[in-house]
Amino acid sequence: MAKYRLLIKPSAVKEIEAIPLKRERRRLVERLVKLTENPRPFGSEKLSGQEKYRVRQGRYRILYSIEDQNLVVYVVKVGHRKDVYR
Repeated sequence: MAKYRLLIKPSAVKEIEAIPLKRERRRLVERLVKLTENPRPFGSEKLSGQEKYRVRQGRYRILYSIEDQNLVVYVVKVGHRKDVYR
């Protein structure tokens, strides 16, 4: 399987930087890197009515879209589970 490129929306970068615990930020970044190897890991779900997926990392969710023809994973939003879907 080919490796995907990871593109992160600037607002998603700010959301990651706003997470208070360094340990949580590190885990999120590790999870993002793993998405380049397998953009549809076990536990990921396609969001209904959208062409986006979500993956859980602790209390946080990563929302992203996949472009298989270009081998790109585009991270749209990262946030706490209570706020991320709004």
